[in-house]
Amino acid sequence: MKSYALFKKDFHSELRTRYAINALAMFILVTISVILFSIGQEKISEHLSGGLLWVVIFFSAMSGLSRAFVSEEERGTTLTLHLIASPNTVFSGKLIFNLILVFAMNIVITFLYSLLFDSFILRNFPLFLVAFVLGNIGIAAASTIIAAIIAKTGSKGTLYPVLSFPILLPLILILLELTKFSIDGETFNNSTVELAVLLCYDVIILTASYLLFDFIWKD
Repeated sequence: MKSYALFKKDFHSELRTRYAINALAMFILVTISVILFSIGQEKISEHLSGGLLWVVIFFSAMSGLSRAFVSEEERGTTLTLHLIASPNTVFSGKLIFNLILVFAMNIVITFLYSLLFDSFILRNFPLFLVAFVLGNIGIAAASTIIAAIIAKTGSKGTLYPVLSFPILLPLILILLELTKFSIDGETFNNSTVELAVLLCYDVIILTASYLLFDFIWKD
């Protein structure tokens, strides 16, 4: 219940400031526009279009998910959270907010991308949908714990992508492979290894995040 209350606080705060929403919207529009202008009249392969989708998603996440705990430090509400909520409650509330933000962002990106890029054709949409859901969970979980790590550092803006890249790289690579399978029309039976790796990544990140956050939050 306290996790939901913390999520509501972040949600209403975001509606007032719209920092993450505006940053994500601008980055999405600029990135997709740059890709469109760079390609011009050239035809790109289906696999390349699938790869570019996750590039847009990755860098959009870097621009909008870094302030989950930075905002608490800037407003001076960290001490209050220490007093009224347990570390697991705080992390769960932040994770719920980031999950909703990530899903909303990536649904918009994928929808716009599919409209603007004719070569982005999914022949096995259910496979892509499963990868999309598991991938978003992994991105949200990893982004939340990284945001907690960098919240008290001096170089928050530059440190976030530096830490995020090696942690999210295995996730992005497996998502690229599953997107390729979706475009090729591969069956679930041929994708079980990749899906298992993706599921294991989410479980490991979530487990490690809850175990580590207690030490990060009390530091």
